[in-house]
Amino acid sequence: MLALLVAVLLTACAGRSVPGDPVLRTTPPPWPAPRDGLAQIQAAGLEPSRLDDTTNQRRFTLRLTVDGAGVPLVPYIGMDRPRALQGPAHTHDDSGVVWLEGRGATDVTLGQFFVLWGVRFDRSCLGAACGTITVRADGKAVAEPAALRLAQVADRLEVTVRSR
Repeated sequence: MLALLVAVLLTACAGRSVPGDPVLRTTPPPWPAPRDGLAQIQAAGLEPSRLDDTTNQRRFTLRLTVDGAGVPLVPYIGMDRPRALQGPAHTHDDSGVVWLEGRGATDVTLGQFFVLWGVRFDRSCLGAACGTITVRADGKAVAEPAALRLAQVADRLEVTVRSR
């Protein structure tokens, strides 16, 4: 009986180490953090770090607005707490602060951040909201939002979507 219990526990733990399928939502906000953070980190083409890796640490505030309504950032975007891993861009809480830490923190882009969150982001859509997207980093317009390296943001990043 004890052997069976040990086998079940080991199998359950081993099953969690393999990432599932990443998600990319095309729905309206709010968007929760994805359940499988490692799948999203890999889908974004990024390397995970341990949760306690604070190398290359920076942070900034991200404000999202869709059709005049604020969209809150949620805790644990870019994190896989069961595996104790984090992506180079992630959130700890719902304060709007994005943390850059660990491997790849100097190179992660805004487009990759939305993959970590599991939300579609392209030239004209954020989730289900499609129309005009304006991105401002520290008050300056960003010409290629998806390619913006987040380490270049000193203080605040604003993403605004006006639907058609």
